[in-house]
Amino acid sequence: MALKNQSVCDFILLGFSEKHILLSLPIAVMYTMILMGNLVIFSIIHIDNHLQAPMYFFLSYLSVLDICYSSVTFPAMLFTSITGNRRISFSRCMTQLYFFVSLGGAECLLLAAMAYDRYVAICSPLQYPVIMNKTFCSQLVAASWFCGFFNSVLHTVMTSKLSFCGTTHVNHFFCDVPPLLKASCADTQTSQILLYIVSVFLGMTPFAFVVLSYVHIISTILQIRSAAGRRKAFSTCSSHLIVVTVFYVTANFNYIGPAPGDSFDVVQLSSLLYSIMTPLFNPVIYCLRNKGVKQALKKSLFGNHVYF
Repeated sequence: MALKNQSVCDFILLGFSEKHILLSLPIAVMYTMILMGNLVIFSIIHIDNHLQAPMYFFLSYLSVLDICYSSVTFPAMLFTSITGNRRISFSRCMTQLYFFVSLGGAECLLLAAMAYDRYVAICSPLQYPVIMNKTFCSQLVAASWFCGFFNSVLHTVMTSKLSFCGTTHVNHFFCDVPPLLKASCADTQTSQILLYIVSVFLGMTPFAFVVLSYVHIISTILQIRSAAGRRKAFSTCSSHLIVVTVFYVTANFNYIGPAPGDSFDVVQLSSLLYSIMTPLFNPVIYCLRNKGVKQALKKSLFGNHVYF
């Protein structure tokens, strides 16, 4: 079969079965919950004067990232599930790929920055205000976004230069690097090597940094004599650790696991966990496990006349 020019190539997303209409309701519900939950978190942090610590500064930008991250895939998935039109143009696919990879990479680094914030707060509390000043926190957030978008340029350019034979079938719900590499009828070895190298730097390295940070954090917490103090310290870190574990493990497996894209079911599951469940659970976990956010939310909803 002759190769079709990439600029006019269409992709067929195989993630949607014949019962695609049944997916529209859960997709709409999850997307609405993600938008509302993260918007509430972002608004509460910027409205309440008591939530101006670096931890909440990072949390507010994590909410922004999750809103953008989910908006890259959810509206397109909702449209496909309602209409049954699984065809996506080459340009739309590459655009979706670029923003999905860039925002995912930015979140990898932002979660690592949040782990460093908790490390300094617990292990060096006296130096915390000096180290985690507003300028440094802003630089960490900016660096996360910049590295994520720069990384995505590499992947998008490499993927866009691949050859696809006619109308190409992609075993996924949306355009991502591993299934597109699998769908290509050209040699993808260079792209695979780039994917592994960058995934190690943006996936495994931040995760290793997070794990090391929490080893020091847990070690410090265990030295606290007060049981109440230990519970408080664990409470502030456990929610972040839950999110980090789900996000990094599933994302790293998807990008640098054995034979990415070979198993449709496994790739689906891992992709859903880090691209859908993480933005969905972030507001729930942080609201339920963070006393400051809960108090600010109750104050905003019920005013100063209700006491908890």
